[in-house]
Amino acid sequence: MHRDKIYLVGFVSAGKTTLARALGPRLGWRVEDVDDRIEAAEQQTVAAVFASRGEAYFRAVEREVLRGLLPARHVVVATGAGTFVDADSRAAINRDGVSIWLDVPFERLVERLPADGRRPLAASRAEMEMLFVSRRRAYQHAQLRLDAGDVPVGELVERVLDWLGF
Repeated sequence: MHRDKIYLVGFVSAGKTTLARALGPRLGWRVEDVDDRIEAAEQQTVAAVFASRGEAYFRAVEREVLRGLLPARHVVVATGAGTFVDADSRAAINRDGVSIWLDVPFERLVERLPADGRRPLAASRAEMEMLFVSRRRAYQHAQLRLDAGDVPVGELVERVLDWLGF
């Protein structure tokens, strides 16, 4: 396990970006967000990419963004909710750095979801719950599991730093 790069994985609204933005400065590391990189490359929101090009196209761009991040060191990466579900991406992440699953109960995730349509796979609660259950199987392959349901971000940062010996 390489300790010079951290990948945060988990479901929609688990807090990956928030934790990355808090953790990076504490480590003195750069912060990268896979969805932000996709939006910059595509010059449109994730929801717009899904709507205009479809999920298969989006996942291909996501894999390319991940590949571009592999050489970087001393980085905290907030992955997209589906990044770690792809077996090849999951294997690359687990070889390249420390993968940390932000495990949040489904009901808490629903409460956190913005109602602005920015989350393309969250349109139907029933479909979202099925997706949540299926993705948990992939997230369980992360090297560390962080119970991130009702814990303040500062405490999550401290837990990660403690686990990794920083």
